[in-house]
Amino acid sequence: MPIFEYRCDSCGNQFEKLVRRDTEVECPQCSSHELQQQHSTFAAHANGSPKQSAMPSCPGGMCQTPGICGRN
Repeated sequence: MPIFEYRCDSCGNQFEKLVRRDTEVECPQCSSHELQQQHSTFAAHANGSPKQSAMPSCPGGMCQTPGICGRN
């Protein structure tokens, strides 16, 4: 079951919800069904905490590490 982020059009509340395929989502603050699903990011980590400089990045769409994100 994925976790989705929502913003309520009625009251502006932002929240996350663990959603099953057949679940109708409502705002936990005002019970409205007028919701906008938000774009969200995910986080993952391995053993320990890697240094920021060791993580590949593609700022502004310009890849600093050719081959990592498919851009050269």
